[in-house]
Amino acid sequence: MKEALYYKKIEDGKVECLLCPQECKIADGKAGFCRVRKNESGTLYALTYNRTTSVALDPIEKKPLYHFHPGEHILSLGTKGCNLACLFCQNWAISQDDNTRPRAITAADAVEEAKERGSFGIAYTYNEPFVWYEFILESSKLARTGGLKNVLVTNGYVNKEPLEEILPYIDAMNIDLKSIEDGFYGKICKGRLAPVLETIKITAARCHVEITNLVIPGFNDSDENFKKLADWIAENTGEDTPLHFSRYFPCYKMDSPPTPIETLERAAKIAKRRLKLVYLGNV
Repeated sequence: MKEALYYKKIEDGKVECLLCPQECKIADGKAGFCRVRKNESGTLYALTYNRTTSVALDPIEKKPLYHFHPGEHILSLGTKGCNLACLFCQNWAISQDDNTRPRAITAADAVEEAKERGSFGIAYTYNEPFVWYEFILESSKLARTGGLKNVLVTNGYVNKEPLEEILPYIDAMNIDLKSIEDGFYGKICKGRLAPVLETIKITAARCHVEITNLVIPGFNDSDENFKKLADWIAENTGEDTPLHFSRYFPCYKMDSPPTPIETLERAAKIAKRRLKLVYLGNV
């Protein structure tokens, strides 16, 4: 374990984690919402530091990133835990399941493996990378020194100060904008929309950003949703921001039927009125 960054000690042996907008107040012996940051005798520890559940060499388009090193492969790393609890999570076995057993890895190991496998960089993905903050901060600095690129595939649910600290070492992000409605975030993801929008605005001015929206029938698939989403992106990050509409399949705690391809085509048609680069995924 490693002492976590971004927390403060409060009353009765508790600590308050300041990494993400959940801002958990954690009693001694307990972990926060993400389940991977734990209070031990008044010190907050990052339980997954130097621990990984998933390592693979992926096409960069799988992230999905279509306008960042297209046609190349990138070493992809993930661990366990997440600071949201989306009912439809496609990677719930590592993001939500405490039985997953990570293996050891160091930042130096990650950089060495990326170079050995001919990768142009490292993508922190599969689970939510910001709950792996201490490892990624260390690894991204080492990767940058070694001439590698760093990519985050993230839900964007992070506080501004830790985001600002890590951004100088990040070259590209795919940010999952799950809905343009705050009610969706509260009911389906156990979070809030506003911090995600703030992350997108900050990062789009500092590195390459593409946005993904998973379209779920009956939840975020109305014409009005698609219009509001495209309008917000065009007005806040520009009409050249790539937007990926991704097809949902039943998973984890959600059993709604898969998204009809016609719905994604409708979404793309609406979004293209404001955005130049709109793609369909999982089709």
